[in-house]
Amino acid sequence: MTTTSHLYNLGYTQAKTYLLTLLFVIGNVALPQLCHLLPSGGAMLLPIYFFTLIAAYKYGWKAGLLTAIFSPLANHLLFGMPATAMLPAVLIKSVLLAVSAGWAAAHFKRVSIPILIAVVVFYQGVGALAEWALSGSLSQALQHLRIAIPGMLIQVAACYLIIDRILKN
Repeated sequence: MTTTSHLYNLGYTQAKTYLLTLLFVIGNVALPQLCHLLPSGGAMLLPIYFFTLIAAYKYGWKAGLLTAIFSPLANHLLFGMPATAMLPAVLIKSVLLAVSAGWAAAHFKRVSIPILIAVVVFYQGVGALAEWALSGSLSQALQHLRIAIPGMLIQVAACYLIIDRILKN
């Protein structure tokens, strides 16, 4: 299952980049609030990364990077989540996601489940190494990976369906 279509690579000088970034950040603020209604919903479902993946894959790494940086910061300032101790790891994972998704979209010029799996495994794997370096606890970094498996699966499936749908437009 792959879809080939026009992917946009928006630049920092285009107003559309900032408008779309604002919409994706709003999504990345609202979705975690819903997920936090479940016990460990944020850690398990990874909602703060959802719209970052879509932004970077469809509109390029620059729109993705803006979404990746502003989403965790807005959530932290508005709701205290992610917690201060987790904010650096979340920002690193967000940036890794934006860059890898933007690169994958530009390189492959299509979307597929295997490509999205590779993007998610990359940002979570390298992000776990960064989290280990920041916290000094390999078990904590691996625990976060284990808890997040449902969120990674949902990210791949749901983002594939959304990106596939908007690529056709």
